Amino acid sequence: MLEKRIFRKHYVGKFTLIGLIGVLLFLTMGCFSKTSSKGTPEKIRLDYAYYSPTSLVLKKFGWLEETFEEEGIEIEWVLSQGSNKALEFLNSDSIDFGSSAGAAALMSKANGAPIKNVYIYSKPEWTALVSRADSKIESINDLQGKKVAATLGTDPYIFLLRSLNEEGVSASNVEIVNLQHGDGASALTSGSVDGWAGLDPHMARLEIESDAELFYRNVDFNTYGFLNVRESFVEQYPEYVSRVIEVYEKARTWTIKNPKEAAEILAEEASIPVDVAQKQLERNDFSGPVPGKDQQRSLIEAGKVLQNGEVIDEDANVEKLVIELIDPSFAKETIE
Repeated sequence: MLEKRIFRKHYVGKFTLIGLIGVLLFLTMGCFSKTSSKGTPEKIRLDYAYYSPTSLVLKKFGWLEETFEEEGIEIEWVLSQGSNKALEFLNSDSIDFGSSAGAAALMSKANGAPIKNVYIYSKPEWTALVSRADSKIESINDLQGKKVAATLGTDPYIFLLRSLNEEGVSASNVEIVNLQHGDGASALTSGSVDGWAGLDPHMARLEIESDAELFYRNVDFNTYGFLNVRESFVEQYPEYVSRVIEVYEKARTWTIKNPKEAAEILAEEASIPVDVAQKQLERNDFSGPVPGKDQQRSLIEAGKVLQNGEVIDEDANVEKLVIELIDPSFAKETIE
């Protein structure tokens, strides 16, 4: 639509030769950037996250560094404390590849973020609604009039909204306290909040260390682990998108074959006990790396709830946004 407006303004409105030449050059360069690689990137910037165990395996063994060493490509790692941070980094051009929940990526896309999902790093049950062991909160209905911690823009927050909607409880009847995941866990433990939309590994740690209760679980409300890429990187370096996925595949297959060692890496990176890391890994399914129809259905359902909650504009075309977000071509080409 932007190209059409530019065309109408500078060509149709003025009918000048200069305007015509400028439009043609613009369109030609745009087409070129979508189909051609402009050389080699000097650096590839990726995030690593405690909720993405395969990213930790990649970072630990330096397989990306080995892959691109001969080409002189530097690998830069940035820690994402949550999906919201990963998406902020992508939107601000601080990283090229970022790990997030699928629904969080959809929210970001709906707000204009230039990103694409090209790979699934896991299908997790990484979030649930959590209460203290001594709490009287045992159901969604018990949250009415209570404080619940959640990190806005992340899967736990979206999980909370979907869970309230499923049980017929209005989000306006719950005081949602915006805290980063680790701070939410601490707030629950201290009694500052009554409930928490948890995220592993913090959630697994509270289960083991303080007998916290996962009082509401629904694995289908957990959206998939998305590896997102900035669209400009996809357009300029499509070959390198496929090559990064190829190395991610090495980490995924290694994690499946070596769950004990993967838990040890997670424990070391996240500074958590090994038994907590093992519990988190047990809640991850690493078997389906190619995005497709399952992810589309999951995000469309999440999108409808987000529209009802006025998180995504009611006029937004959720189905169109999902199709624009999910691009399975690179994973299919690399894996299948």
